Amino acid sequence: MTTQSNPQRIAYPIRSEPTTRLFAIGQAVRLRGGYSVFTARSGDIYRVIGTLPPSGNSLQCRIRNEREQHERVATEDSLEMVRANVPGESGDLADRTFRR
Repeated sequence: MTTQSNPQRIAYPIRSEPTTRLFAIGQAVRLRGGYSVFTARSGDIYRVIGTLPPSGNSLQCRIRNEREQHERVATEDSLEMVRANVPGESGDLADRTFRR
């Protein structure tokens, strides 16, 4: 009986490239226009409440609108940043228009 040597597998290190997130937790975002499986309106503003692992090549975020009682999962490429208010400028359009 001869013993056969088992070839050992070469363990290659797993490459994990650092992922650069576009949005930070707490940041205000909006869903981009176009066809969406969401029933949300494209003008609704959401807050990023968490990050999730990538789905394929797309980074994912948990988002929430304060008028809704549930969270959504969206890929970062389906979101856009909401412009921050300039200091001294009110966030409400009526306030900016009529200088209330």
